[in-house]
Amino acid sequence: MYNILGKFLLVFFVLSVFVSSVSLYASRASLTRNVRLSGVFANVLDFFFLPLKYFFCKFSDPRKLDTWMVSLKNSAHRSDFKKTTKRVMFVPHCMRSLDCPAYATKYGIQCKSCGMCVMDKLKEQANEYGYGFYIVTGSSFVKNILSDRPADGVLVIACDYEINKGMRSLAGTGIVTYGIPMLNDGCYNTGVDMDVVSDTLEMFAW
Repeated sequence: MYNILGKFLLVFFVLSVFVSSVSLYASRASLTRNVRLSGVFANVLDFFFLPLKYFFCKFSDPRKLDTWMVSLKNSAHRSDFKKTTKRVMFVPHCMRSLDCPAYATKYGIQCKSCGMCVMDKLKEQANEYGYGFYIVTGSSFVKNILSDRPADGVLVIACDYEINKGMRSLAGTGIVTYGIPMLNDGCYNTGVDMDVVSDTLEMFAW
């Protein structure tokens, strides 16, 4: 009995390593080209996320895993995001000016369009393409906003870690996510490539 169980566990372990390795390769490849079955590979990486995160923390850079997973999920979600009809854009407060005069509410930072930072332009483009625009300071704001103001498509501008975290938390909710990584990480003075933002909004334009 124990011999059979041991063989079963060994086979399961070997298959798990093989499947997760193939999925990791697919996620890395998605950085430069389209990947077939990207949705399947993305689900595999979500399933094995904790052990994979531990592995990358131990032997590599965990930021690579988040970057690869975001790229793979963008590939997997692209066609479904185009079908969404009620979209919101979430951006992190770390991109706003240190002298920002805006105030915070339960729906995040309320941009005053003062022109001191990139938020003014992002807000303008979001409104132009029909997105609700929210500047958030944490994931709890996302849940509150989506609870009061439902959406079927969420466009996230953030670091890869936060995008991947948000994508994983919204998986299975019926909300399609798509991410635009920032140019740099950090708690302040971060930025995003506005050409990438414009191209992404245009790609999903109705």
